[in-house]
Amino acid sequence: MSATIHHQPGKILSFGELLLRITPDAGGRWLNENQLPFYVGGAELNVATALALWELPSRYFTALPNNSLSVQIIKYLSAKGIDTSPVSFGDGRLGLYFLTSGQDLKHDALVYDRSDSAFSNLKPGMIDWDEVLEGVTWFHFSAICPAINQNVANVCEEVLRAASAKGITISVDLNYRSKLWKYGKSPREVMPDLTKYCDLIMGNVWAAETMLGIPVAPNIHESGQQSIYLKEALHSSENIMLQFPKCKAVANTFRFDASSEINYYTTLYTGGKFYNSRTWQTTSVIDKVGSGDCFMAGIIYGFYRGWEPAETLEFATAAAFEQLFVKSDATDKTVADIQSKLREI
Repeated sequence: MSATIHHQPGKILSFGELLLRITPDAGGRWLNENQLPFYVGGAELNVATALALWELPSRYFTALPNNSLSVQIIKYLSAKGIDTSPVSFGDGRLGLYFLTSGQDLKHDALVYDRSDSAFSNLKPGMIDWDEVLEGVTWFHFSAICPAINQNVANVCEEVLRAASAKGITISVDLNYRSKLWKYGKSPREVMPDLTKYCDLIMGNVWAAETMLGIPVAPNIHESGQQSIYLKEALHSSENIMLQFPKCKAVANTFRFDASSEINYYTTLYTGGKFYNSRTWQTTSVIDKVGSGDCFMAGIIYGFYRGWEPAETLEFATAAAFEQLFVKSDATDKTVADIQSKLREI
């Protein structure tokens, strides 16, 4: 039987850029009302927030400007139970992004404003990773980090090397952001060298193709049949395992937004076995941001707790689906809330 993840208790470190999400409405009312709703987010922080809420020892690394705004943000995160002691303070600014209310991270609804942020100014040799990784047994990052610039990509490799040398379990979310990756390298030139350190790889079959060169069958959308997508997820997962021998688990999400209904389901391949979740459906969504991050947190939670893969997958999928009804980047649903939702089935 193939290996799966057996995790030792310790701190879970999420590594990535903290961003403020500014959310104008599509009709422009914000101009007359002099109000712009905002949320504290960032893919990895969303994971850290969920894990802290679910009462796991959640630690967060980011880089922030050394000013009073950052002090307020750190106080806010600490109140959520997140260990912010590794946060670095340096030159630059706080990163922002603008996302039209109700939209997802695609097309013209998304505008980044994060150049010269403190995180983007990170360079190899600046951080003492032995100190940051003290007591850490799980390290999580996403493909958004190395998309920022070459220096940050190099920092990712630096910390991954350090974490791997310590035997720390490593996970990655293959988040693809087409509006990043603007520094002259494609994801395929960067991500395989980082993914080789990972024990758990999460994303979807299209992200695996874009970032890792794992091919997706052409014309896969023609039938729209779930069985075809599941077969593709298994094929992609097997290929990832072959290409990255350290990997012990691959998770995939599928979310199809039809005009009248959203269908959401997921898969997990680990220990030589392939699992797929039940399908969740809804005709209305409050906020599409952070659902994948919540799924990632759910997978980490299940492995950390030593749950069976099927239980882990169903928990993570329910958590991600519930995030579609939370008006924030990070979940506010407890473990009990999610398990209660599962019992409603």
